[in-house]
Amino acid sequence: MSVLTELGSLGKKSRGGRDNVKRTFKDNRAAMVFLAPWIVGLIAITIGPMLISLYLSFTDYNLIQDPNFIGGDNFTRMMQDDRFWNSLRVTLTYVIVGVPLQLGLALAVAMALDKGIKGLPFYRSVFYLPSLLGSSVAVAILWKQMFGTSGLVNQLLAMVGITGPGWISDPSTALGSIILLHVWTFGSPMIIFLAGLRQIPAMYYEAAAVDGAGRTTRFLKITLPLLSPIIFFNLVLQIIGAFQSFTQAFIVSGGTGGPSDSTMFFTLYLYQRGFGQFDMGYASAMAWVLLVIVGAFTAVNFYASKFWVFYDD
Repeated sequence: MSVLTELGSLGKKSRGGRDNVKRTFKDNRAAMVFLAPWIVGLIAITIGPMLISLYLSFTDYNLIQDPNFIGGDNFTRMMQDDRFWNSLRVTLTYVIVGVPLQLGLALAVAMALDKGIKGLPFYRSVFYLPSLLGSSVAVAILWKQMFGTSGLVNQLLAMVGITGPGWISDPSTALGSIILLHVWTFGSPMIIFLAGLRQIPAMYYEAAAVDGAGRTTRFLKITLPLLSPIIFFNLVLQIIGAFQSFTQAFIVSGGTGGPSDSTMFFTLYLYQRGFGQFDMGYASAMAWVLLVIVGAFTAVNFYASKFWVFYDD
């Protein structure tokens, strides 16, 4: 009887398990319905085009004729393409110089706003506005006018007796002008820094002040360590975004990457090869190289973060 009883209880447990699975499926059915548009979009708009571009990177494709499989020839040609290496150099310069300057300015402004000045919501909105407009065509056109030979910047310099160069027409200053535009769009990381600063308990600063720590010591020993996860978050996001920059260089240079390819961003050269020369196979190969580069930078940042990012736990 004990064996029959145990078998009966096992049968009830198995039926109960099946009922729980059915109930869980019914409970999750609504969630799946709401997730369905996102899943379809992920497959149709992201994963599908990525797989197609991966295939095209191994083909000779001009958008008119059928793709012709050529293996790794596109990547071989890339290694011998001087303009490819120049675009990579320009983009790396833009990222390595522009991102730290932008984050440094964003942190400085966030610390100034954290002092509790009057009209904080107004200033916060004003400083955030460039992040919304910085990558727009209108702002890029405005920037081109400001830094032109007879632009506003040179007009202001002329008032103090200085003859300014053609900032965007001089190869030595053209990229710097675009980097300055990138630094100007510091609002987004500034808002995130400000939120992080508000989460640091004031008692830490008060205890450090009692012990005689100055402002610099409190910044280095309290602010930076406790804010390091926010710095890391902003760093990763801004590096990825900087590698994808396109509009500023396209508008300022008129789509040429000039003068003398000094503003030839990687994405701009990719656009020229794909939609200017209809060499879509080569452009697809460049896109995957960019993906690998961005992935490598992100992986290095995550690896290095364990040496300088500090979490509460």
